[in-house]
Amino acid sequence: MMRGWLVIAALLLGACEQQRAPLHLPSGEDYPELLSAWGVLEQRDGRLQPAAGVLPYDLNTPLFTDYAHKLRTLWMPAGSQAQYAEARFDYPVGTVLSKTFYYPRDAQGRLLRSEQQGAEAVELKRVRLIETRILLRQEQGWVTLPYVWDAAQREATLDWAGASFDLRLHDERGEVLAVDYQVPDANQCAGCHEEQAGKGVAPLGPKARQLNKDFAYAEGLANQLQRWQAAGLLQGLPRDLAEVPQNALWGKPRAGEGVQAQARSYLDANCAHCHNREGPGRTSGLYLDPDTPLGIAYGLCKQPVAAGKGSGDRLVDIHPGAPEKSVLSFRLHSTDPSIMMPELGRSSVHREGLELIDRWIASLDGEC
Repeated sequence: MMRGWLVIAALLLGACEQQRAPLHLPSGEDYPELLSAWGVLEQRDGRLQPAAGVLPYDLNTPLFTDYAHKLRTLWMPAGSQAQYAEARFDYPVGTVLSKTFYYPRDAQGRLLRSEQQGAEAVELKRVRLIETRILLRQEQGWVTLPYVWDAAQREATLDWAGASFDLRLHDERGEVLAVDYQVPDANQCAGCHEEQAGKGVAPLGPKARQLNKDFAYAEGLANQLQRWQAAGLLQGLPRDLAEVPQNALWGKPRAGEGVQAQARSYLDANCAHCHNREGPGRTSGLYLDPDTPLGIAYGLCKQPVAAGKGSGDRLVDIHPGAPEKSVLSFRLHSTDPSIMMPELGRSSVHREGLELIDRWIASLDGEC
């Protein structure tokens, strides 16, 4: 009888161990070497998915990263909430944001080049996991931690120095794209996430305008911001969602989201974290954030600060009606590290994004 109780106790302890709460690390530098120690993701029934109490989320228009797909999650300590704001949410100390980069595989095991799709979980046999980035809110500010997945896809390990992978992506046309995928080191992570120069790291994606969309949760379709509020994770959300800004939905624009709304959302996601009035790219005088009116500051007929090779000998950042005369298009077309924009996060050209930007520039009226 005693032995039976011991077996039951062992099983219960094991269950508790598997269901432990995500790691709360409000201060200190004792960061786990293994991703699993954070407790925000779990592998179950052949899938990688958010752990209990962790919410998945998606963005209206995501950042392009060499066609990688992304599984995003949010966790906050019990009883804490983020404070709503149109620009940047105030996330509580202890918040953990995770972003797992992966590529889908076909039946032959080949990696696929396809547009990003938001998901609540991924089937491990159908994907190749590359990395998971942890963004941790501590008392002293945000910390970026890059974790690289092993070949067996069982665990990811903290790698401060980053890593690189030579990948071949196959598309529906039968074309193969060679990608030099770079896992950024911790300093590069921090550099991109410094949206306000000199004010430290901050989340870029999970803002009101990017989160204001429906997500297919296990329990059904729901607006993400309202779901966060219902879960007690967000306070201050306007009652009327019409008062909340909303970026265009990438790939499947909603009614009324024309080419300009799509293009500006794309530039917001891919460029505005540097190119805003407080960002690292502010000295260029080119501001691609949603608050900047469509005019000279947004690049229309604006002469670039960079000259020669960096501008492709083009005279203005955006030449209405002529993408072939626009520095913006030239830099998005390039994969030369001394020319390309964004400077980090891609080794290839985003075919679909570039087509959108060129189509938008071509639609603009006016002369320089």
